Amino acid sequence: MLGGAVATTGGNLLGQACLPVWACLCLPSVVESGRMGGVSGQVVGVGVAGEAVRTYKRRAGRVTAGQADALARLWPRYGVAVDGNPLDFAALFGRRAPVVLEIGFGMGEATAEMAHEQPDRDLLAVDVHTPGQGALLREVEQRGLTNVRVGDGDAMVLLRDMVPPASLAEVRLFFPDPWPKQRHAKRRLVSRAFADLVADRLEPGGQLHIATDWPAYAAQALSMLMAHPTLTVESGVPWRPRTRFEQLARAAGRPSYDVTAIRT
Repeated sequence: MLGGAVATTGGNLLGQACLPVWACLCLPSVVESGRMGGVSGQVVGVGVAGEAVRTYKRRAGRVTAGQADALARLWPRYGVAVDGNPLDFAALFGRRAPVVLEIGFGMGEATAEMAHEQPDRDLLAVDVHTPGQGALLREVEQRGLTNVRVGDGDAMVLLRDMVPPASLAEVRLFFPDPWPKQRHAKRRLVSRAFADLVADRLEPGGQLHIATDWPAYAAQALSMLMAHPTLTVESGVPWRPRTRFEQLARAAGRPSYDVTAIRT
């Protein structure tokens, strides 16, 4: 095991946390990674007292004519209602292939690019942002993609009630809401309960890939995954495209951090 902490100018990368080099928190100079435009829809979790805790904010946005047209024409073919009914992935995609679940996809540019570059994988992308859903459906049509389905609703309902155990090759969570204020930290999606559910839905050797530009969130995710009994933190970071949002974040001096773990 390699020792030492990954550092940036001004001290440790993750504040007081001293993390090993292999811990998969990668600087832009190490990994040309990207962002999905921000997660706009996550789930309702459980707080310390057992109360429901909302971990997402619905973002209002104007639906353009093109997005509305795509939703009207393409949703019957590519859309998935998050209604709690169990999914049959072979029936949903019309074939048997590794299935990737992406939670939150912004406007869908990177989602479509990854689906295009990985035609041997089927991608179920879930969000609650209607303009983003329309934009992704347009990308799907324009690129001629057949391996993408778009979910609308609560990702926790999807994971808990609709996705069979040991059925996912990968779960992607790119740039979730960091809830930066301390009093809101309980609303962060990445928690032990979330990790337990993801681990149950991943097939052996399946991967959880988290990306964030919030160092405290990266530290929290890494610490939690390193302590998980059936998830093993990996040193390599899978490719993902860089989007306009991440370019803006980098220009503002905010690097991105990736944390990946494998289901053992």
